[in-house]
Amino acid sequence: MTAFATLPLKPALLASLETLGYTEMTPVQAQSLPPMLAGRDVIAQAQTGSGKTAAFGLALLQALQVETIRLQALVLCPTRELADQVSKALRKLAANIPNVKLLTLCGGMPLGPQLASLAHDPHIVVGTPGRVQEHLKRGSLHGGGIRVLVLDEADRMLDMGFSEAIDDIVGRIAKHHQTLLFSATYPDEIRAVSQRVQQEPVAITVEVPTEAKPAIEQQFIEVEPAHKLDALAQLLSGERGQHALVFCNMRKDVDAVAQELDRRGFSALALHGDMEQRDRDEVLVRFANRSCNVLVATDVAARGLDIAALPLVVSHDIAHDPDTHTHRIGRTGRAGETGLAITLCTPRERPKAANIEEAQGAPLPWCTLKLAPPRGKTLHLAPMRTLVIDAGRQDKLRPGDILGALTGDAGLDAKDIGKIDVFATRAYVAIGRALAAKALERLRAGRIKGRNFRVRALD
Repeated sequence: MTAFATLPLKPALLASLETLGYTEMTPVQAQSLPPMLAGRDVIAQAQTGSGKTAAFGLALLQALQVETIRLQALVLCPTRELADQVSKALRKLAANIPNVKLLTLCGGMPLGPQLASLAHDPHIVVGTPGRVQEHLKRGSLHGGGIRVLVLDEADRMLDMGFSEAIDDIVGRIAKHHQTLLFSATYPDEIRAVSQRVQQEPVAITVEVPTEAKPAIEQQFIEVEPAHKLDALAQLLSGERGQHALVFCNMRKDVDAVAQELDRRGFSALALHGDMEQRDRDEVLVRFANRSCNVLVATDVAARGLDIAALPLVVSHDIAHDPDTHTHRIGRTGRAGETGLAITLCTPRERPKAANIEEAQGAPLPWCTLKLAPPRGKTLHLAPMRTLVIDAGRQDKLRPGDILGALTGDAGLDAKDIGKIDVFATRAYVAIGRALAAKALERLRAGRIKGRNFRVRALD
């Protein structure tokens, strides 16, 4: 039986699953949830998009005692973006459990507001190892009551040099706790971490059936360096380019490529680690809600990106190693969708292509691209525009409040309203491009939850 209803879950969690439309467990959920709910340590090999977040989320929420005001669950993630994504997923699962306090603690964010939020212990913390370690050392975060520790994408955390931080964190929290380790790969380093931090863990490996594997078509195209941007622009002019992720190896190249695509009429935005967190949040929101067609990013910045229907991924620069290449192409062809992954390769990058070919154990699918003669600037506009409301969770603002204001006083049809994202102090709503100006005018003139908030458009 793979129905969630067969599990001994709290009624509130079953209600959340029903609201989210989750009825049947994915393979990793079906195998990992029974031992996790029984309190066992688990080490699971699971890819992004396999349902692992809901799996460990249900386990830690099931163990949560809300009436006890102390930190009881800690989730460590490699990047800020993934931590934000996990936090959102946990909040949805906890929607029917009153008074659950969850904090996201990541580096790159000011320490002051985090310290203020920690004046009263949260129930759950999701964060990056460096910042969590800092709070534990300062005594602003108290780990003595932690009952569940989750290491999410543990292999990527080790790749990013967090091994010592993780060991230090484990030494600073309650000695007796459940440890749930999720990793896309099982290198020796991961096995060593498991031996250090887990007690007789249940090992789970989910083999994806061949017929169920995402249909990802790969293409390798050799281009001269001087023609790389022309080739990229031509690829993005096709139908799949209406929602595409472009990878560059260097931050400076991310900015340069995004600017050049913008100059050529594409709706393109850059994403990398040198950006302020608010700017990064807004870029991710705009790409996910379809008010930006092309996202140009570094590998680390795109780590937490989870867009189910992403038809095209392009490597403007070939990845430095085969593992990174595999991660890149795995961004497309998800949730049963088909996808296309194209790699542009200059003659000097051929050795990297050879390494990928050796790792894959099969010849690379080389294709030719006949560059079209230059044409005048063509605008490739995104189908949506994003409006920003200067209010969020701290103002008790919910997506339903925004939807109600838009379909009520503003007079919009629900089908013209896209994704709504509510953060701590601001909210974003995607509106069909043709109606965005009208929606902005009506929201400025009207009220949301009986209050006036500042509203502006992101362009």
